[in-house]
Amino acid sequence: MSKDLVIRQLERRDLPAALAIQSQVYPSFLVEPADAFASRLDASAQFSLAAVSDGELAGYLLAHGWPRQSPPPIGAILSPSALSEVLFIHDLAVGANGRGLALGRRLVNRAFELAADQKLLCAELIAVEGAAPYWQSLGFAEAEVSAELEARVAVYGSQARWMTRHIAPLSIG
Repeated sequence: MSKDLVIRQLERRDLPAALAIQSQVYPSFLVEPADAFASRLDASAQFSLAAVSDGELAGYLLAHGWPRQSPPPIGAILSPSALSEVLFIHDLAVGANGRGLALGRRLVNRAFELAADQKLLCAELIAVEGAAPYWQSLGFAEAEVSAELEARVAVYGSQARWMTRHIAPLSIG
């Protein structure tokens, strides 16, 4: 296990390494171009996080505030001025050098802390490629969807599932 693991904000300088991890872990139809990925960093950037192990990007969480029940299309350029009603988890990926370190859980938990601080008390995501059980282990559940939302989710693949989770508000200590 790494002695030097840092969770910090994902930055534009991380883009080449993040895109490399994305292309390693996702099928080609889910890999987004650099400009679309970068636009997600500009939309509520504080929720997008990097896990850096021994100086190298080991995993990342691409998340942003977003309007409820309106996942952006794959490859869309996002507007940084979009309404933030929920925390939308767009992408979580861990490279080979980050496996076995519980990076996904750590990144998501940190994003939940940041979201609660901004009064975002619900998280939404599309679980892809059979990942629904993983997200269930983090407290997400499949949610009922309208026909319009179902059509948006279907673009993410035949195994895509719309999932939501409540985020506990910060307790004043």
